[in-house]
Amino acid sequence: MMRQTGMKLRERPFYLLFLIFLVGMTWMGCSSTVQKRSEDPARREGETVSKYYHFEDVRVPRELNYKQKQSFVYETPRFKTGVLVFTKWRLDVDSLIDFFNYHMERDNWKLVNSFKGKESILNFSKPDKTCTIKITEKWYGTTEVEIRVGPLGERKM
Repeated sequence: MMRQTGMKLRERPFYLLFLIFLVGMTWMGCSSTVQKRSEDPARREGETVSKYYHFEDVRVPRELNYKQKQSFVYETPRFKTGVLVFTKWRLDVDSLIDFFNYHMERDNWKLVNSFKGKESILNFSKPDKTCTIKITEKWYGTTEVEIRVGPLGERKM
């Protein structure tokens, strides 16, 4: 009987190390890869880090998950408008804000204003349209990105 108890005590350190290894690997797998703040966004442009969804002048990081059921796009011969929704678990919001500020400017959008907090909002405009990007951190670890694009107003003829 004593031998079995002694054997179980010797196996505990192995199980403890294995558990620590699993937790460490899980934690590393959940980290975000959008981009580090200290890194220059232009340096990564050669890589395929972004994609256009429905709007040819609004880039979105590839790692965001597009939520088609929550999104919609309405198009006429004169304009295109819509709401695109994306999510990602464990995301660095500051680097996401940097990403949008950098790429929207490159696509000729002008930053009108921004609000940063638990819910961050970036407002951009062009001569004929506007774009609002809302980034919300959920309490359970998911970040939701909502992109709204629409016409600025009808021109009188």
